[in-house]
Amino acid sequence: MTAPRFHHFGVPTSASSDIETYLEGGKVFITDAEDHPFRVEFLRFESDSSMPEAIRTRCHVAFKVDDLEEALKGRNVLLEPFEATDTLKVAFITDGDAVIELMQEI
Repeated sequence: MTAPRFHHFGVPTSASSDIETYLEGGKVFITDAEDHPFRVEFLRFESDSSMPEAIRTRCHVAFKVDDLEEALKGRNVLLEPFEATDTLKVAFITDGDAVIELMQEI
Protein backbone atom coordinates (compact mmCIF):
# COMPACT_ATOMS: atom_id res chain seq x y z
CA MET A 1 0.00 0.00 0.00
CA THR A 2 1.24 3.49 -0.87
CA ALA A 3 2.03 5.83 2.01
CA PRO A 4 -0.52 8.59 2.71
CA ARG A 5 0.12 11.70 0.60
CA PHE A 6 -0.33 15.23 1.96
CA HIS A 7 -3.28 17.02 0.34
CA HIS A 8 -4.19 20.09 2.38
CA PHE A 9 -4.34 21.89 5.71
CA GLY A 10 -7.90 22.73 6.82
CA VAL A 11 -8.66 25.88 8.81
CA PRO A 12 -12.07 26.71 10.28
CA THR A 13 -13.06 30.33 9.69
CA SER A 14 -16.00 32.67 10.14
CA ALA A 15 -15.02 34.81 7.14
CA SER A 16 -16.99 34.26 3.95
CA SER A 17 -15.28 34.15 0.58
CA ASP A 18 -16.48 34.63 -2.97
CA ILE A 19 -14.59 31.46 -3.98
CA GLU A 20 -16.15 29.01 -1.52
CA THR A 21 -18.25 25.97 -2.43
CA TYR A 22 -21.16 24.70 -0.34
CA LEU A 23 -21.27 21.07 0.80
CA GLU A 24 -24.86 20.49 1.84
CA GLY A 25 -24.25 17.25 3.76
CA GLY A 26 -21.89 18.95 6.21
CA LYS A 27 -23.54 22.37 6.06
CA VAL A 28 -20.13 23.84 5.35
CA PHE A 29 -18.64 26.25 2.83
CA ILE A 30 -15.12 25.32 1.72
CA THR A 31 -12.44 26.84 -0.44
CA ASP A 32 -10.39 24.75 -2.86
CA ALA A 33 -7.02 23.94 -1.30
CA GLU A 34 -5.59 23.25 -4.75
CA ASP A 35 -6.09 26.94 -5.57
CA HIS A 36 -4.13 28.09 -2.50
CA PRO A 37 -0.32 28.47 -2.76
CA PHE A 38 0.17 26.59 0.54
CA ARG A 39 -2.74 24.13 0.06
CA VAL A 40 -4.91 25.69 2.76
CA GLU A 41 -8.63 24.91 2.75
CA PHE A 42 -10.85 27.32 4.68
CA LEU A 43 -14.06 25.89 6.15
CA ARG A 44 -17.01 28.02 7.23
CA PHE A 45 -19.67 25.98 9.01
CA GLU A 46 -23.32 26.87 9.35
CA SER A 47 -24.44 27.15 12.97
CA ASP A 48 -26.57 23.99 12.69
CA SER A 49 -23.88 21.83 11.05
CA SER A 50 -23.89 18.30 12.46
CA MET A 51 -20.14 17.89 11.95
CA PRO A 52 -18.26 16.99 15.15
CA GLU A 53 -17.08 19.96 17.21
CA ALA A 54 -13.40 19.05 16.72
CA ILE A 55 -13.82 19.39 12.94
CA ARG A 56 -15.79 22.64 13.24
CA THR A 57 -13.36 24.31 15.66
CA ARG A 58 -9.87 22.85 15.11
CA CYS A 59 -7.46 22.79 12.20
CA HIS A 60 -6.86 19.51 10.44
CA VAL A 61 -4.36 18.00 8.05
CA ALA A 62 -5.60 15.92 5.11
CA PHE A 63 -3.95 13.00 3.36
CA LYS A 64 -4.97 11.01 0.29
CA VAL A 65 -4.91 7.24 0.76
CA ASP A 66 -5.42 4.36 -1.66
CA ASP A 67 -7.76 2.38 0.63
CA LEU A 68 -9.78 4.37 3.17
CA GLU A 69 -11.13 1.34 5.03
CA GLU A 70 -7.62 -0.08 5.44
CA ALA A 71 -6.27 3.30 6.60
CA LEU A 72 -8.96 3.48 9.30
CA LYS A 73 -8.12 0.13 10.89
CA GLY A 74 -7.01 0.58 14.50
CA ARG A 75 -7.59 4.35 14.38
CA ASN A 76 -9.74 6.58 16.58
CA VAL A 77 -12.47 7.43 14.06
CA LEU A 78 -14.00 10.86 14.65
CA LEU A 79 -16.29 10.83 11.60
CA GLU A 80 -17.12 7.66 9.68
CA PRO A 81 -16.49 7.54 5.91
CA PHE A 82 -18.86 9.52 3.70
CA GLU A 83 -18.95 10.71 0.10
CA ALA A 84 -17.93 14.37 0.21
CA THR A 85 -18.28 14.67 -3.58
CA ASP A 86 -19.05 12.37 -6.49
CA THR A 87 -15.36 11.51 -6.70
CA LEU A 88 -14.17 11.68 -3.10
CA LYS A 89 -14.82 9.61 0.02
CA VAL A 90 -13.45 10.95 3.31
CA ALA A 91 -13.29 10.18 7.02
CA PHE A 92 -11.80 12.00 9.99
CA ILE A 93 -9.69 10.50 12.75
CA THR A 94 -7.87 11.83 15.76
CA ASP A 95 -4.32 10.93 16.72
CA GLY A 96 -3.55 12.48 20.08
CA ASP A 97 -4.68 16.10 19.74
CA ALA A 98 -4.38 16.06 15.93
CA VAL A 99 -7.46 15.99 13.70
CA ILE A 100 -6.68 14.17 10.46
CA GLU A 101 -8.79 13.84 7.32
CA LEU A 102 -8.23 10.76 5.18
CA MET A 103 -9.37 11.00 1.55
CA GLN A 104 -9.87 8.35 -1.13
CA GLU A 105 -10.72 9.04 -4.74
CA ILE A 106 -13.68 6.93 -5.89
